[in-house]
Amino acid sequence: MSLNTPKEIALLAVQAGVAKSRLSTGNLLVLGFLAGAFIALGFLLDIHVIGTLPGSWGSLSALLGAMVFPLGLILTVLAGGELLTGNMLLLPMAWFARRIRLLAVLRNFFWVTLANLLGALAVAYCFGHLLGLTEGAFLAKTTAIAQAKIAASFMQAFISGVGCNWLVCLAVWLAFAGKDVTGKILAMWFPIMAFVAIGFQHVVANMFILPAAVFAGTLEWAQLLPNLVAVFLGNLVGGAVFVGLGYHLAYRPGKQAAEREGASVPL
Repeated sequence: MSLNTPKEIALLAVQAGVAKSRLSTGNLLVLGFLAGAFIALGFLLDIHVIGTLPGSWGSLSALLGAMVFPLGLILTVLAGGELLTGNMLLLPMAWFARRIRLLAVLRNFFWVTLANLLGALAVAYCFGHLLGLTEGAFLAKTTAIAQAKIAASFMQAFISGVGCNWLVCLAVWLAFAGKDVTGKILAMWFPIMAFVAIGFQHVVANMFILPAAVFAGTLEWAQLLPNLVAVFLGNLVGGAVFVGLGYHLAYRPGKQAAEREGASVPL
């Protein structure tokens, strides 16, 4: 077949989670930095597409920006990167299948979160602030996006995070279906475009846009943490539960993985 079936994807996801759990700290930091920067570059492109469009364009403006935002995940998956939100699917699936320990999941999340933050901050400061690519003519849009995100209550940001990573992890899931570059790109494009057009919140994307507003002087650092915590937790539920646990229960890939790799790993 020209694509992998959902049952085959479930096994591939478990195997990917196991492989990610075994990466060295150095690899996690380098690949995590790159992924954080890739997502930030996708957001930067989004801002430059919509930043100077007239307000009368309404939702069409948001759709145009959403159409280019998928660049970040495409670079992460095809060029290589460790992205927290995608790992919120793959590592838990490997844990549900009893192929890795919970400590390995937490270790990966810790280092990848830190590295993604550093990559996003680097783009926000160097390209956004020093080059002025999120300021000047684009400052109003940067500030409006950032203010809208922090204006959400904790529960609103959490639920928005759930919706976001449900779609992001479905994009990652569909990428496993494709067996060629074109198929993978098309599979990822539409779920990512959908979450951006809807306005859901992505913790790594917020690690870029919120600091960009801080560097521009329109936000304070203290305003960031409540949002990032709420969106992180929502993204975790969206990826690990709505996608990972759902497909684990549907396809039980742990048995297939155990047969291929040996006995299960204790929790």
